[in-house]
Amino acid sequence: MAQDSTSPVKTTKALDDYVLLGRSGLRVSPLCLGTMTFGETWGGSNKEESKKIFDLYYEKGGNFFDTACTYNNGESERFLGDYISDKRSDVVIATKYSCNMTVMQKDKRFNPNLGGNHRKSLVENLDGSLKRLNMSYVDILYVHVYEYRTPIEEYMRSLDDIVRSGKALYVAVSDIPAWALSRSNTLAELRGWSPFIGLQSRYNLLDRSLEFDLQPACAEHEVGIIPWAILAEGFLTGKYTRESTKTQSSTNLGDESKMMEEYRSLSVQNHSRYEKNWEILDKVIAISKEINRSPVQVATNWIQQKPGITSPIIGAKTVTQLEENLKSLEFKLTPEQMKRLDDVSQPTGREIPFPYTFINSFDSFLGKNTQVPNKFASIATKYNFGRLD
Repeated sequence: MAQDSTSPVKTTKALDDYVLLGRSGLRVSPLCLGTMTFGETWGGSNKEESKKIFDLYYEKGGNFFDTACTYNNGESERFLGDYISDKRSDVVIATKYSCNMTVMQKDKRFNPNLGGNHRKSLVENLDGSLKRLNMSYVDILYVHVYEYRTPIEEYMRSLDDIVRSGKALYVAVSDIPAWALSRSNTLAELRGWSPFIGLQSRYNLLDRSLEFDLQPACAEHEVGIIPWAILAEGFLTGKYTRESTKTQSSTNLGDESKMMEEYRSLSVQNHSRYEKNWEILDKVIAISKEINRSPVQVATNWIQQKPGITSPIIGAKTVTQLEENLKSLEFKLTPEQMKRLDDVSQPTGREIPFPYTFINSFDSFLGKNTQVPNKFASIATKYNFGRLD
């Protein structure tokens, strides 16, 4: 494996250059294959095409697969279970509970307890996932979303029981505020329960809010970050222009088979409203042309180099899309290129919440030239988020 930190051409890592996830010994690939596109219920890929995507990722050394009980109403887990039936010990399977399967299934009675983070939801959803995956355990079980209803001590104790039962080896969390993440892992530490080893959260060049609270919390608790939406629903692929988004319309409202397409369309329309987002995209495209790489690869490589990031989630509906994503491992943006992307995308003014606006005053109140611990250097430095003009 090459270790060249300056060349944008030489391979720097591969899918089988495994990394440790959080405070654990679990080895995972540096890119995680998201399987929300496995299944046609929400407008994803059929079983044959999904198998080709799985095979390419696996054959190149990939071992980290992400799914959830609700993805394509269970199709994602069923497809994945079939693909790994003869290679269970070779892969790391992560699934999630919390979201309610009966919300979108109009032919079924709504079951309020099939969603949420509480013990009943956990037990029933995990059992359903294991049946669809056709396996006796998952490697990682995520709380899919912090829903402000279930006490933290209830779900942390329940998750620990699941780990002790052997149905999950590790636990992690997705879409949670930093204070709840910190309290969850502090409770686990004090009571000898299984802590969260990973966090999934939204993170991309258009949305760097993770850097304020979640990234420092993960650094403090040694939680690995697995970011999703790294291409901002496709906005950062470069296939959209200012002109094309003006004529783009949403026509599939209420059509479950077009749900992913509709979500992307609405998201891109929202992103296109802000001139700053176009400036970010212009910079991504400019760098991509300089180094003969695609905007997808540039945006993904930027994410890979940010503090605390373990394994960004990539998704693909075709083999071609997956191949393009994987090429982001073949090079490393230079420090100068990273700075250009950081500068154009950095939050400014009202985007910066207090007390981070106060960081610019630290030198005046605390004195200059005092070392900041490396794990907090990305946030607790004077110029990280620019001036407050």
